[in-house]
Amino acid sequence: MNELAEVRVFGEKCKSCGLCVAVCPRQVLAIGDKANSRGYYTVVAADQENCAGCALCGLMCPDIALEVYKES
Repeated sequence: MNELAEVRVFGEKCKSCGLCVAVCPRQVLAIGDKANSRGYYTVVAADQENCAGCALCGLMCPDIALEVYKES
């Protein structure tokens, strides 16, 4: 069974604290090179294919700027 997981980042909510990047066990996330309207360089799913759907990033985010979806 192949399960697909996807991380969605809500860039306008992100303040680039990096907590989600630090907690990701598969290094899926990274700080991107585009700033949001508040001037923060937002997180991006740099390696989406490697996401296991554990949702640790979403749990860690203090601004609820991430959602994780997992389909089987």
